[in-house]
Amino acid sequence: MAKHDIDKSESLKEKIHILPDTPGVYMYYDAEGTVIYVGKAKNLKRRVLSYFSRTHESVRTSLLVRAIADMSYIVVPTEQDALNLENSMIKEYQPRYNVLLKDDKSYPWICVTKEDYPRVFMTRHRVKDGSKYYGPYTDASAARTVLALIRQLYPLRTCRHQITDDYIAKGKGRLCLEYHMKNCQGCCKGLVAKEQYANYIDNIKQILNGETRELMNYLRDEMTKLASELRFEEAQTLKEQYQAVERYRAKSVIISQVLDDIDVFGIDDDTNVVYVNYMHIRRGAVVRSVTLQYRRRLEETAEEILAYAIDEVRREFGAEFDEVVVPIIPDVEFSGITFTIPQRGDRAKLLEVSTRNARQAKVDWLKHLEKTDPEQRTNRLLERMKSDFRLQELPRHIECFDNSNIQGTNPVASCVVFKDGKPSKKDYRHFNIQTVEGPDDFASMKEVLTRRYSRLVNEGEPLPQLIVVDGGKGQLSSAVEALDEMGLRGVIAVVGIAKRLEEIYFPGDSVPLYIDKNSESLRVVQHLRDEAHRFGITHHRNRRSKTQTVSELDSIKGIGEATRTAILKQFRSVKKIREASEDELAQVVGKAKARILRNYFDDGGAAQ
Repeated sequence: MAKHDIDKSESLKEKIHILPDTPGVYMYYDAEGTVIYVGKAKNLKRRVLSYFSRTHESVRTSLLVRAIADMSYIVVPTEQDALNLENSMIKEYQPRYNVLLKDDKSYPWICVTKEDYPRVFMTRHRVKDGSKYYGPYTDASAARTVLALIRQLYPLRTCRHQITDDYIAKGKGRLCLEYHMKNCQGCCKGLVAKEQYANYIDNIKQILNGETRELMNYLRDEMTKLASELRFEEAQTLKEQYQAVERYRAKSVIISQVLDDIDVFGIDDDTNVVYVNYMHIRRGAVVRSVTLQYRRRLEETAEEILAYAIDEVRREFGAEFDEVVVPIIPDVEFSGITFTIPQRGDRAKLLEVSTRNARQAKVDWLKHLEKTDPEQRTNRLLERMKSDFRLQELPRHIECFDNSNIQGTNPVASCVVFKDGKPSKKDYRHFNIQTVEGPDDFASMKEVLTRRYSRLVNEGEPLPQLIVVDGGKGQLSSAVEALDEMGLRGVIAVVGIAKRLEEIYFPGDSVPLYIDKNSESLRVVQHLRDEAHRFGITHHRNRRSKTQTVSELDSIKGIGEATRTAILKQFRSVKKIREASEDELAQVVGKAKARILRNYFDDGGAAQ
């Protein structure tokens, strides 16, 4: 594809060439004046020029460049400011070519209000009124569990009255059912002191901050003190509270007993979709965890998407970062934040847990897709295979070949067929090698492919988009040679998979490709290879068994198929038939045929 700048208007080219070498945000517009892309840049001029001065491998990027009719930009002081502005503009305009940022997903929070007698409740809306918010909780049931613990421990009010000293003095409050059920101590009538209620709230904040050890120590000390003063009923109440916190703490995810107050971002990059998990650890326990999903629209790097995620978490959740553990360094410099890529120790374990959560979010999403839209899941898998194996079209029909022989005897080959990424067993085929003498895998592979695709072409049957041969460069070369001779080299793609390290070989490329061990593409190819091996070995074993047993009985005149089947069923092998007496044989096949069999073996027939 030619460079795109020659197609653009003179006014657009002039805007591009006078761009400043400073951080900023740029916007691309189509012919109708609609914003189709918003991007940030450390250097505006260099970044924008890169779109128009080179050829892009990504089709989407090429389509974007073709659609650009105009542009504008905003200069900002720092790269971090550019990231903030870019995020807000993406959410404002929703440009079709941008990465899809999750916008204001309603995660539940636990709110502690700023009042004389604070309320504690779950909400999905944060209001800037001085209240303290804890979360977000990605699972609402987890938030409800924490609230249930808090309500079990402390008699908090649930009414919405603005309870102040003036409200109490004027006698506006009225004791409600919650008071009579002993769930509230009568705040509206001033029946509980502010100091005592504030102590409840302090303990609750400790629980919400994950500081359960301190709370447990406090409850234990108070319980011991009350018991020593013979105030056993009050001590029993604190004991029940202590046990409730202990049960809650046992359910918490304890990650590290060493690290405190640290933030972690884990990533699972799935080509078109990137999953970023954020965890906040306090007192060794995970007190906040959320996974964000970003869909690529162009060629956004993992470093760029990580920067989006960090900025979004900081702005949306009010998080303040000091040290952040990451698998890669984001492409934006965040002031006041130290990024660490751990290699070992507790930080590495934290990163592993976060990455596992991101990966699990991907698995959960794929399972959801498979149930709600199986076709979309299949297309996504085939798109991944198309990219990994450098194909021109989706590999909806794949065939895999494997050779089987033992010391050159009874050479056979198998062909297994996958359609839409799944086995199509009715299309499996066996081949007995006909033209090759001895254990020659390369020649056998050429023969089988020639026979298979000559027949498909002659019969007008559809050809596969991809052939996988079980073996390395030698088997692949034989397959390529067969396709060349049939004129199918440019019609069907072919790759080889070597067993030792799961290398993928491409025609004309001596350096193999090593696909990520967790890749779905590799798993499909491994499944293909294993199926071909299983199918081929089964056929080879059956053929060898038939040759070694039935063929000897076939040569005995007067012994038909029914007799052979009956006697083999009884004696299991030719060796045992040979060793049996005439009377033993007669009990199965009768005296006349027993005499024939005995005469055959006694005359040395076993050596034939």
